[in-house]
Amino acid sequence: MTALSSDAATPPPADPEVVRVPWSVIPDYHCFGCSPHNVSGLRLTFTPHGDGLQARFRLDRAFESYPGIVHGGLTGVICDEVMGNLIVLARHVPAFTVSQRTRFLTPLLIDREYRCVAQLSETGSGGLIQATAEIRDADDAVCAASAATYRPFALESVRHQLSLRDDEVALLAQALTTATALSPNGVPS
Repeated sequence: MTALSSDAATPPPADPEVVRVPWSVIPDYHCFGCSPHNVSGLRLTFTPHGDGLQARFRLDRAFESYPGIVHGGLTGVICDEVMGNLIVLARHVPAFTVSQRTRFLTPLLIDREYRCVAQLSETGSGGLIQATAEIRDADDAVCAASAATYRPFALESVRHQLSLRDDEVALLAQALTTATALSPNGVPS
């Protein structure tokens, strides 16, 4: 489980099931969703799940909206992060979010445990990838559901937009091709 806190100086203890994301080859990557180096971020870690990929989390008051309630925008961010990393791990390609729709069934509460589970749908027209995610509480009740469409990209085609050195792009490209955590349909291999 990943315990999140804006005060946390170190990432949670190592879990042998945690899937290493390709971005981790860049020593100080700062992804808001999954980097252990971003002290303002969510610091999500991922584990295989029967239907794809999951992240367990608990958010503190640094992520609050109304008193005791997690800011709703973070619900979408968490779903997007798990779906996006599932694509990277299963299809070995990064992808930009094209559209995302999130249904909020119940508010997420501060200092409660949740898990976000993502799975892949079919590849759509034009090579677009469809994914879905649900955030579930400790009783396994669905609190939010999200569906998104992603456009895969080649690192070289967006090189001008990335703030990475050439050696970091090469490391990331190699990590993408060797990631073996999940099968192409998102189910653990």
